[in-house]
Amino acid sequence: MSNALTHFDSSGQAQMVDVGDKANTKRQAVVSGSITLGPVAMQKVLEGTSKKGDVLGIARIAGIMASKKTSDLIPLCHPIGLTKVSIEFETDEKDCRIDCTATAETVGQTGVEMEALTAVSVALLTIYDMLKAVDRGMVIGPIALQEKLGGKSGHWKR
Repeated sequence: MSNALTHFDSSGQAQMVDVGDKANTKRQAVVSGSITLGPVAMQKVLEGTSKKGDVLGIARIAGIMASKKTSDLIPLCHPIGLTKVSIEFETDEKDCRIDCTATAETVGQTGVEMEALTAVSVALLTIYDMLKAVDRGMVIGPIALQEKLGGKSGHWKR
């Protein structure tokens, strides 16, 4: 894998990478992140008593919707046809933490890392938004690519 920064041309100007000659292959990215909450906010999630509704259900939909808008948010991202986006949550009551994992898939000429990263980021931001009335001290992060499959660079795993 080259260490060249492909989003810059030979004169250092920003550019959208030309993927026209790349083969269509199945591509997948898995990203994880977390949000740490106070005990009151965590109980609202676990009991389903947030005044704004089903926190994790709404966060899941927000993350999926955001993944489809990635190229509108990140200037040099290609718009791609996603074939699958899934978002899973795990709650850790003891540590007052919610872990989020997004898996994005496509068959195309460029990868889906940015879509999975966007999905996790927006899902966690949605949790924050829905609970901020009871806990403004929530902490989001870290968010990280865990695995990438497909494309010229092949399989990568953290």
